[in-house]
Amino acid sequence: MAKLEHINSLQCAILICSDRAFSGVRPDETIPLLKERIEKLLFKVESTAIVPDERDKIRATLKWWIAEEIPLILTSGGTGLAPTDVTPETTLELISRRVPGMEEAMRASSLKILPNAMLSRGVVGVANNSLIINLPGNPKGAVENLEVLAPILDHAVRLIAGEKVDK
Repeated sequence: MAKLEHINSLQCAILICSDRAFSGVRPDETIPLLKERIEKLLFKVESTAIVPDERDKIRATLKWWIAEEIPLILTSGGTGLAPTDVTPETTLELISRRVPGMEEAMRASSLKILPNAMLSRGVVGVANNSLIINLPGNPKGAVENLEVLAPILDHAVRLIAGEKVDK
């Protein structure tokens, strides 16, 4: 029963994967935008972090939040084709199940806006009781992709927690 009470609080964590934001070369604009939108969906942002585009730093942060049983983990950045874009590979190391429908929905929606969306490699998957969603690094793109998934996030998180959800 404790696990369901934990999930009922609908906690969320946001991870920015960006060398430039981490080093201060570019101020992060994504966390406030994602936080504002996710809180409208009644999720409480428990933690945020900015790490460089390094697998070990991304992995360590994600593992910590998975161990803390944060139900929803949003990442932004590192999903393109640049050599430093390693967020999807790192996420794949940690998840036990992918959620390809969510990945496809984000890319399909983004493709209507920007042809470069077909280069996005963002992954969505389940690690223990956490749903991890890789969003684009562009603040506008991150929010647009989150918006695509917004109608099903509560339902998905509750299903992962083992709740019986009729929707």
